[in-house]
Amino acid sequence: MVRSRDPKVLVADARAGDRGALARLLSYVERGGVLAHEVGRLTHPLGGEAYTVGLTGAPGAGKSTLTSELVRVMRDQDLVATVLAIDPSSPFSGGAILGDRVRMQEHALDEGVFIRSMATRGHLGGLALATPQAIRVLDAARRPWVLIETVGVGQVEVEVASSTDTVVVVVNPGWGDSVQANKAGLMEIADLFVINKADRAGVGDTRRDLEQMLDLSSLDGWRPPILPTVASDGKGLVELWDAIGAHQDHLVTSGELERRRAERLDKELRRIVIEQLRARARAAFDDPAWDQLNADVLARRTDPWSAADEIVSRLDELAGS
Repeated sequence: MVRSRDPKVLVADARAGDRGALARLLSYVERGGVLAHEVGRLTHPLGGEAYTVGLTGAPGAGKSTLTSELVRVMRDQDLVATVLAIDPSSPFSGGAILGDRVRMQEHALDEGVFIRSMATRGHLGGLALATPQAIRVLDAARRPWVLIETVGVGQVEVEVASSTDTVVVVVNPGWGDSVQANKAGLMEIADLFVINKADRAGVGDTRRDLEQMLDLSSLDGWRPPILPTVASDGKGLVELWDAIGAHQDHLVTSGELERRRAERLDKELRRIVIEQLRARARAAFDDPAWDQLNADVLARRTDPWSAADEIVSRLDELAGS
C-alpha cells in the first residue's frame, strides 16, 4: 500500500493505531527539517498523557535485557509498551530492535509492543532535541508508556535520560560502576538505581557505595531506592516496575510531575531557539561579507568584536535571502 507522506494524514492514522504511519512520523522527526517542525506543530497539542521512563547506565550493564524483561512485565499486566532505543553513534536502522535483536525478538510480533531505534541523523540539535520530539509523537499516537533506553553514560545520554519522567540508572556489582555513575552526573538525575547482574559478587559493596553517595546528596522528598535485579532470569523486574509506579505516584501527588514537565519544555524551547540562531550563524559564514570581514580582522583594520557585531546585525537579512 502507498502510504501518505502528509504529516497531517500520518498523525491521524497513527492515532488510529497505524504502526506504519507512526514509524514514518518518527523518521521525519529523526531527519529534522521542515517536516519535523510540521510534525511537532501537529502533535504538541495532542500530547501530555504518556508517562516516560528512561533507562541509562554504563555499556554492558544489561540495559537491553532489562528493558526487554520490563516489557514482559508490562505485557503480563496487559499494558501497551513502547521502547525507544537511543544510539548517538550508530546509523539509522529503520526502526530496528534495539542493539541486540535476539534479546528483543520475542516481542517483535506482539501488537501491544512498539520498538524503535533512533540515532542522531541530521536532526537540528541532535538527540537532545530529537528525543522530546519523538516522545511527543508517541504521546500523540496514544502510546501510554514509553521506555527510553540509552547506550551509555556520556553527556548526550544524560540529557536524553533526563528528558523522561522517571530515570532508572543501571549499574553492576563492583566499585567501578558506582564511581562512573557519580562522575557522569547520573547521581543528579537518578530516581531509581538498579544493581543488575545481582547474582555476581559485590552487590553489598555497590549498594553501600550508592547509599553513601545518596547520604551526601540533596534529596527533596524522594530517596531513590536501590533494587537488585538479574535481568537474564527476570528476577527483580516486578519489584522494579512497582518502584517505577511508586515514583509516578509520588510525582503526581507532590506536584513534581507537572513542575518537571514544565521545566523540560522550557529547556526544549531554549534549545530550539539556540539551534535556530546557530543555523543562521552558519549561513553567515557562507556570505561573501564574511570573507571580507575576516580579511579585515586579519589585517587588523577592524577587531573581531566589531566584525562579529556587523555579522550579527545581518543575520535576519541573510535568513530571508
